[in-house]
Amino acid sequence: MPRAKGGFKTSRRHKKVLSSARGYRSGRHKLFRSAKETANRAMVYQYRDRRNKKRDFRKLWIIRINAAAHAHGLSYSRLIHGMKKVGIEIDRKVLSDMAIHDPEGFGKIVDMAKNA
Repeated sequence: MPRAKGGFKTSRRHKKVLSSARGYRSGRHKLFRSAKETANRAMVYQYRDRRNKKRDFRKLWIIRINAAAHAHGLSYSRLIHGMKKVGIEIDRKVLSDMAIHDPEGFGKIVDMAKNA
């Protein structure tokens, strides 16, 4: 019985893997086995970092809010606690954007949180 080499299906699968390995250096974009390993590893990183990105942005927003709150003489935790007491429900992304682009509005929120 002759050996089956796969033909069309194998070449289609190889083509798919090698096209996902475009831009890699050396044999990683030419050789199927190393391209497959590298592309799979890249997919693992993609999956992981889609989740880590959310954490990183939240950290960045908190750092920005903390810096702006300290400029107004209040710590981040006291600001958030005061906002909850007053009933201001602004998420950290918007609050961070306000701290950068609308310092007057952020100052009013800080004053309301201070007085709570």
